[in-house]
Amino acid sequence: MDFLTHELSHVFEALRRFELTPWKVVGLLGSIMFTSRWFVQLYYTRKLKRVVMPLSFWWLSVIGSALLLSYFIFGKNDSVGILSNFFPAFVSIYNLVVHMREVRRRELVESEV
Repeated sequence: MDFLTHELSHVFEALRRFELTPWKVVGLLGSIMFTSRWFVQLYYTRKLKRVVMPLSFWWLSVIGSALLLSYFIFGKNDSVGILSNFFPAFVSIYNLVVHMREVRRRELVESEV
């Protein structure tokens, strides 16, 4: 029981010293956006009764990653955070580009018919 009490005291001490800076707000918003994409994906999957990755999933990924990258580059200067958010940003942007190309291709096909 002493171990648990000791660990909880560290948590409460950290909460007592918590300071909300503008960069922390950016990081928290990025984290909320990045996490919310899974709720969006779950909603559409349940609604359509099949696995779906809606366009909003990728936009939330890009925006969340951009905010988190900003936080880790400028607010915290943390190489681990930078590396862990760079790849998801790259993949999300790639998927948006592929989607836009497909939409453009479909519009061209429809206009020819």
